Parts: sequence; C-alpha cells; structure tokens
Amino acid sequence: MYPLIVFLPLISAAIAGTITLVGAMSTAKDAPHDAHGHHHHGVSSADRVAQLVTVCGVVISFIISIFAFVDVALGGNPVTIELFTWITSGNFDVSWALRIDTLTCVMLIVVTGVSSMVHIYSIGYMSHDPDKPRFMAYLSLFTFAMLMLITADNLIQLFFGWEGVGLASYLLIGFWYSKPSASAAAIKAFLVNRVGDFGFALGIFAVYVLFDSVQFDVIFGNAEEVAGTTLMFLGHEFSALEITCFLLFIGAMGKSAQLGLHTWLPDAMEGPTPVSALIHAATMVTA
Repeated sequence: MYPLIVFLPLISAAIAGTITLVGAMSTAKDAPHDAHGHHHHGVSSADRVAQLVTVCGVVISFIISIFAFVDVALGGNPVTIELFTWITSGNFDVSWALRIDTLTCVMLIVVTGVSSMVHIYSIGYMSHDPDKPRFMAYLSLFTFAMLMLITADNLIQLFFGWEGVGLASYLLIGFWYSKPSASAAAIKAFLVNRVGDFGFALGIFAVYVLFDSVQFDVIFGNAEEVAGTTLMFLGHEFSALEITCFLLFIGAMGKSAQLGLHTWLPDAMEGPTPVSALIHAATMVTA
C-alpha cells in the first residue's frame, strides 16, 4: 500500500502528459484556421480528465499518508520497502527502497497535503489557460520527485529525487515559455541549482569514500568511528565529517536559496502562482 503514495502521482502525471501530447497533435491538425478559436474557451473533456486524474492521484496519496502516519509515527512501526536493486557495481550496491519512518511520515503528510491543495486550486487558477493538462502533469511530476526525495533510503536515491525536483521546478517556472522572462527565470533556477547540486554530489562521493556505503542506516551507525578521520583539503587537514557535511550543506543551499545561491528565487515568481506555492512555501525549499 505504501508504494502507492509515491507512484500514484507519477502514474497520474503520465496520464495527464499523454493527454497533453494527444491534444497537441490534434490541435496541430486544426491549427491553421483556428489558432485562437475553440481551444482557448472553456474546458474541454480532455482537460477535465487530466484535472480529475491528477487531483485524485494526489488526494489518494494524501489519504494513504495519513494511514501511514498513524501506523508508523503513532504506532511506532517504521518500515523499509525494497522495490528492486538499482545499481550494482563491484561491492557498491544501491537498492531502490522506500524508507518510511517518523520523519518521512510527517513530510509525506506535508507534501501530499499541500500538493493536493495546490492541485485543486490550480483547476480554478488555470481555468483560462489553454495548456491545463500540461500544467497538471508537471505538478504531479513535481510531487512524485518530492516524494521520491523524502522516502529515500540512501543518498543516491535522495539525489535522484533532488534532481527530479530541480527538473520539475524548471518546467513549472518556465511554464509560459513564450514569455522571455519566464524562460530566462527557468534556466537561471536550473543553473543555480546545478551549482549547489555539484557540492551535493561531491558530498555523496565523500560519504562513500568514508563509509563504503550510501545507505542511511550504515552512515548513521558508523558515524562515531569515522568522527576522528581527517581529509587533506587545499593543503590543510580537516575533519572528514566536517568537510562532508559542508559539501552536503552546499547542496541544500542551492535548493533552499541560501545566501549566494539565492538569486533564482525572486525570478521564480515568473511561473504561475500555484507553482510558487508548491516550490517556495511548501516543499522544495523546505526539503
């Protein structure tokens, strides 16, 4: 049941995306004589389906998250669900697993709850926009990436969710791509996030060098033993854990728009209003 929390938004994003593609093809056929005609007024049945599917996906995720919270956080049974092995190389083994503990449950409720509200609000807010299915697909994709990030069981999977959120925010900020300012803002958000993510990636490498693993359980379990080790960095010896934490922190700086990597955030207001609710107020910046 718990994997549904993560994958329902992905499935609904895929359905809405398909509707978008089909709609784009049919519009292209009618386009020459009717570019600003029927498509811009009212809500077509395809739009309705896309809205219904994406909203239902996220709301059902939200309801399952509440059950998960009651069971895991209040009942005290954290679970780790292994989906499949993702990367195996030598003795390096990363599985795609959903780690559902108390912290994850709190974040699940926050993310799915806020995302449900944003989805529902978007139905009204975007009612005059011709590209409703595309918008709903992006929102659900963002939600999926965000859930992937918070249910991560290891740093590689966390990084996957991290990048997915970055990609989805790029798509959402640049949603009205015909506006030069929106395109510029989207590219700026993407690039500034990449700068932070480079630090994050280096931090993950450092963790692997120190712990021989990227699993959270292994890292937290062996942190005591690694605490004394030093790394040579720029000709000086530093505590290895301090360097690693600093690198991981740079990654967080990019996403949460801390000093130095904050310049993308004001420009991100170029996206539709529900986007800023999702990215800045609720999930990505808080992640």
